[in-house]
Amino acid sequence: MDFSHLHYYVPTPKVSEPSVIKRDLIIYGATPAGLTAAIQAKRMGLSVVIAEFGKNIGGITASGLGASDIGAKEAIGGLSKEFFRELGNYYKTNEQWTFEPKAAKYVFKKWLKDFKIELVYNQHVIEVIKENTRITKIIMEDGTTYIGDVFIDASYEGDVMAKAGVTYIVGRESNATYKETYNGIQFGHPHHQFEKWIDPYVIEGDPSSGVLPGITETTNDTLGYQGQGDRRIQAYNFRICLTNRADNRIPFPKPPSYNRDRYSLLLRYINAGVWDAMNLHTMLPNGKTDLNNYGGFSTDNIGMNYEWPDGDFETRERIFQDHFTYNLGLLYFLANDEQVPKVVRDEVSQWGLARDEFDETGHWPHQLYIREARRMIADYVMTDHNCLGDMTVNDSIGLASYQMDSHHVRRLIIDGRVYNEGDVEIPISPYPISYRSIRPKVEDCTNLLVPVCLSSSHIAYGSIRMEPVFMILGQSAGAAAALAHKNQTTVQAIAYDQLKMELISFGQVLEWDDSIEDDPVLRMKETFGKN
Repeated sequence: MDFSHLHYYVPTPKVSEPSVIKRDLIIYGATPAGLTAAIQAKRMGLSVVIAEFGKNIGGITASGLGASDIGAKEAIGGLSKEFFRELGNYYKTNEQWTFEPKAAKYVFKKWLKDFKIELVYNQHVIEVIKENTRITKIIMEDGTTYIGDVFIDASYEGDVMAKAGVTYIVGRESNATYKETYNGIQFGHPHHQFEKWIDPYVIEGDPSSGVLPGITETTNDTLGYQGQGDRRIQAYNFRICLTNRADNRIPFPKPPSYNRDRYSLLLRYINAGVWDAMNLHTMLPNGKTDLNNYGGFSTDNIGMNYEWPDGDFETRERIFQDHFTYNLGLLYFLANDEQVPKVVRDEVSQWGLARDEFDETGHWPHQLYIREARRMIADYVMTDHNCLGDMTVNDSIGLASYQMDSHHVRRLIIDGRVYNEGDVEIPISPYPISYRSIRPKVEDCTNLLVPVCLSSSHIAYGSIRMEPVFMILGQSAGAAAALAHKNQTTVQAIAYDQLKMELISFGQVLEWDDSIEDDPVLRMKETFGKN
């Protein structure tokens, strides 16, 4: 198996005569948000270019997350809804809500062609130039310079935002920061927890023998208290497209730098009578699945991503490769290690990588699931008060409807047992997202919009961060950028009533219809753990 092309970052040498690209709107990131932003701005008459960091489009939506985290379908409108209708055309049905990676890629490629969207790959931003509070240009590693009137940072990391000097945060705020309930350190939530008392030490009962790999904190001094803030972020993994069809299945190969000791804790858990690491297979069309994290020890590489948000490209590449090795190594271990019970090996061996997906990267997804990185701090911060319906906004640019959700952020030892900390899963009803949460403070920047790393607390972001919502926010950002350009004003000064009118005309859903029958708890149960 050839994984030589599987990378987050490969340096691009500076060219002798770098290009200068001038457009009305410059978008950084061909994520779903970046694509919908480009389409909407193009529809409204702007010249647009997307500068994409890597070699692929569609972010995690086109890289394994085929069990889309939709929340309430009725809350999805505009281009986000059109995406699922285009998938319906692909599968010859009305709407399709689960899909293969190659189907998502097909739709995104079709959009680029249909709307004549200009896109440049392998663009690694290294500098953002501002005059007072306006970005004038962004410069890439290869020397390419992008000059625009308005800019959108649609990346998962917020690199343009950060380099532009916009205020942001990484990690979990304390509950006290915004008077929230579910932020900060969270003990006591039962989901994806170790169901049995599992000893953390190499020699059981002997702390002097050292701890098993994967446990990030080993002393009670670092426990903290419920609701305390910190710099930790929720775990990353790959959303892995698997199949059990023999004619399309590739057995799990041993990954580079394989270390079976990384799974000693899992083996101990299995031997204690719990086998659930691969429970979350969500079926996709044509005999494929979207494999996600489930239980106490699974595909989430807990606590191994803290350096990602503010890390340089080399740091992120190292973390990317570690997550790849961990995830593929987990599958290889479960299918092949002789100490794994035969019944487990036989079950896992029924599955393999899909031969007809991800040809260029050894049939492995190319995008790491960046569940959380930087988050802007703007004039309005979305909090759990919005999610719970205790507070609402009057400048809606779209709805979020998925449960408040954080994956675990660390694996530690409490009183001699292994414990995962950070998971939160709280049902909510659909609620509006403020326009003020995707634009910076006026003193930070006046011609930048940030639909992915938007202004939100950690726990509210856990609800907002779903890909259909990013498509909604991207489209709304594209419309706002078009209005700012046409009216020759700042993104802060555009008239919301005018933006609202444009969004409604293009099918965005801005308010929840309370007459719709919706049970948030039932929705949570139906989608439990799928994000």
